[in-house]
Amino acid sequence: MSTADLQPLKSILGGVRIVGLGEATHGTSEFFRLKHRLLEFLVEEMGFSVLAMEASESAGPAVDAYVRQGVGDAAGALAGLRFWTWRTREVLGMLAWMREYNRGCPEGQKVHFAGIDPQQCGNSLAVVSSFLRRAAPERETGLLSPLRVLAEAYPASHPDPQRRLVHQAGELLSFLHGAGPEAADALRHAGILVRAADLATRARQHADPEQTVFAARDRYMAEAVGQLLNDPSAKIALWAHNGHITKSRCAGAVPAMGQHLHAQFGDAYYALGLLSGSGSFRARRMWPGPWARPRAGAPVTNRIGPARAGTVDAQLATASPGDHLVDLRSAGNTPMAVREWLNGRHHMRTFGAMVPRWTYRFNVSPISPAEEYDGLVYVAVSTASRPLTTP
Repeated sequence: MSTADLQPLKSILGGVRIVGLGEATHGTSEFFRLKHRLLEFLVEEMGFSVLAMEASESAGPAVDAYVRQGVGDAAGALAGLRFWTWRTREVLGMLAWMREYNRGCPEGQKVHFAGIDPQQCGNSLAVVSSFLRRAAPERETGLLSPLRVLAEAYPASHPDPQRRLVHQAGELLSFLHGAGPEAADALRHAGILVRAADLATRARQHADPEQTVFAARDRYMAEAVGQLLNDPSAKIALWAHNGHITKSRCAGAVPAMGQHLHAQFGDAYYALGLLSGSGSFRARRMWPGPWARPRAGAPVTNRIGPARAGTVDAQLATASPGDHLVDLRSAGNTPMAVREWLNGRHHMRTFGAMVPRWTYRFNVSPISPAEEYDGLVYVAVSTASRPLTTP
């Protein structure tokens, strides 16, 4: 497929080591297919070497083993991430491409996969359990039994003011620190368990927003990306929701992953937000009220019309109704009225993995485009992502 339309990205992304590939929904086929195409371009023509994804850090090594060495199969590796949002034909096709690309590459030139989210840490429990059964079977039950709840837990599903899970995970980490070099892999997975325990015991709401599970999660994801850049040759395509890749605050409340990355890496981080016009997307619908999470239904197709007048989405559609990309870093060369608009406060549509049952069509978030993003992509039509199986 021709990449002529993507060639301007070579000058736009010169000097960039992390490209944050956002999305206004976790269930739009066009977003996923565009990210796949951008990944191919970044890898083949710009030397990018890692796909880092808002997905299980614990299960990421299994996906990496598939795309680099062909261990297992793509569908199994994808299911192992345990994020229903990514169990789609679009993401499966991307992993298959990564495997095919790597098949003919020397080891040092292969593209890697990394999960960056501490959630869904069942693989880490299995790795640590296997090590303890071999090296210290008498300690396995005492060290791991209290932590097994993390295999199923979502953030804040076990809020605990005493932070007992965190203390237990810390005890495990301390034990493995003294277990010698053969414990290196178990030690890395124990670190994931410490982060997962921290998320699982934090509240969703707090007088200090930076003490919430949302703030901790974005901070941990940013730290995981930063660790990947310890390899001086690494260049990362970073797949996550717009709310995580923004250089400002997630949902207007807590520092987003992108804000941490921008603070640490400056212009070497490029935040690219993806927006759409009318159509549909997949998400779980939830009932209103404090019981929202347990009463969230299965993923369904949710329909949306054109964005409301005055939103960033609508303004992009008015300026150019077809699919297009706007580089906001070059806004200094635009008329004053455009620069004022880009630096002003507006609203932009946003939809998460779960949406309110009746009012999701009105979901918007306040943003200042030039402050929060380096580029915006407008996709005229959104269609629902294609699931592999029923979650």
